[in-house]
Amino acid sequence: MATAQHAGPPGQPNIGYTPDLDNYLARVKRRLGTESLPKSLPAGFPEQLKSDLVWTGEEVEKSYNWVQELTEDELEDIENGLLHFKSLNKPLGFITTETFPLPRLSPVLREISRELHEGHGFKVLRGLPVTKHNREDIIAIYAGVSSHIASLRGRQDHQYEGKPADVVLNHIKDLSTTADAHRIGAPAYTTDKQVFHTDSGHIVSLFALDVAAEGGQSKLASSWRVYNELAATRPDLIRTLAEPWVVDGFGDPKKPYTERPLLYFQPASGSSPERMIIQYARRTFTGFQALHRSSDIPPITEAQAEALDALHFLAEKFAVGLDFRQGDVQYVNNLSIFHARDGFKDTPEQQRHLLRLWLRDPELEWNIPGGLTDRFSKVYDDVAAEKQVFPLEPRIRSSSDGVLNKNERK
Repeated sequence: MATAQHAGPPGQPNIGYTPDLDNYLARVKRRLGTESLPKSLPAGFPEQLKSDLVWTGEEVEKSYNWVQELTEDELEDIENGLLHFKSLNKPLGFITTETFPLPRLSPVLREISRELHEGHGFKVLRGLPVTKHNREDIIAIYAGVSSHIASLRGRQDHQYEGKPADVVLNHIKDLSTTADAHRIGAPAYTTDKQVFHTDSGHIVSLFALDVAAEGGQSKLASSWRVYNELAATRPDLIRTLAEPWVVDGFGDPKKPYTERPLLYFQPASGSSPERMIIQYARRTFTGFQALHRSSDIPPITEAQAEALDALHFLAEKFAVGLDFRQGDVQYVNNLSIFHARDGFKDTPEQQRHLLRLWLRDPELEWNIPGGLTDRFSKVYDDVAAEKQVFPLEPRIRSSSDGVLNKNERK
């Protein structure tokens, strides 16, 4: 499906959702040749971040085994956990480490959480049973296993079937052939290439019910490695990313737009090391298909347009590709890693279908900077067990935070 570009507000730079390398290089040349750009970083920002979270695809392919394959004993543990939970006759929202016990597997999953927060920032759990269970049991297994990695599930929609609810599970699938295709405002629900971005929440988890007939490779990139490159070569763009941006409210009459930085640096403290967080979705500033950039808000600047392209093309340069297999679960630290996806092709017999959870581990979680607290509170605050909904099939999300809704705020 083509990704039509929209002009946005008056003065909006020539930039669309799909990055254009020639356009980017021309903008770089023009700005370097005509503008006096700052050559220093913002006060207190490091010249270089040093951590296991700083990596390139080439480096991790040589030095890091990101796949954790389930053993027969661990699979038996999962089956026993499922039987225990089902014996309680409780809705899925009541899945916890206590109601879905995994005595043998839980220590392994806790180490995965530590790797997400303090190590390389991503891990693939391989081999969850998909074909031997019905859809509700598969979702229960996914939620049960994930609860041992991060016990809190985030809200991805505020209503279900027209009623208030905490929808905590989302289906990622091509919906471009459905009757509601005209409402699609995010590439996740098409077969299009999805450019580098972050979601909401601390940890993004994707579980492969099935994979595409062709393409659809998942790509991850260290935002810390991207920071280091920009800090060394274009400190002015670090300044741009750390200044307030106009975040589109997409038609929200109460908040046509908000302002916040995309990049946050947190110096080391007595309880945590130094950390850098970049949170953004490119389509928030360019629009995508049905979700047009609003015409009555301030435009982004030429510097911001260049920064968006710089983030994407550097992430692409440093990325690692992860091929999904049926039964794989990908866990990613959303605060330190960008993710993307290649375009793909489905067939009637084989269609890419992922389940997504936004997770949070109260034991190991990172502190959230003030500029992001409102965004994160919408995901995690007051998510009650009795209100949690796990849709069994793909659906058009309906709330103001739904990525298929014209009133999206992501």
